[in-house]
Amino acid sequence: GTAVLAMAAAKSLPEQDRNILASDIDQVAVDVAEANLAANGVSDRVRCLVAEGFDHPDLKAPQFDLIFANILKGPLVDLAPNVAERLKIGGFAILSGLLNEQSDQIISTYREVGVDLYRKLEVGEWTTLVLLRN
Repeated sequence: GTAVLAMAAAKSLPEQDRNILASDIDQVAVDVAEANLAANGVSDRVRCLVAEGFDHPDLKAPQFDLIFANILKGPLVDLAPNVAERLKIGGFAILSGLLNEQSDQIISTYREVGVDLYRKLEVGEWTTLVLLRN
């Protein structure tokens, strides 16, 4: 769950990219995420927050180069304007946890707020969307 994508980013991105934030709506999930980050040697590169969407002071001010979200269609639709606002021009959003038949609605919703499809990956019944803010 929580912070798995942030862990992958911490292990994949250059060492100097230390501003990686992971959030979840559940404190228990954040506590488990912090333990997993420590077990994988990246707790110094990822900070976990309890937040619903972007509802945390540390998520409101900056714009991000990359936003990952592995959540259901409903919250992804609701978050579209916030993702567009928080994503830098030229930044990417990677959205996963979608059933294949849900992807067209997500693509359309994000296109309406200025975030366009860059790449679509289907694995079995699941889709991952890579979106770009122009």
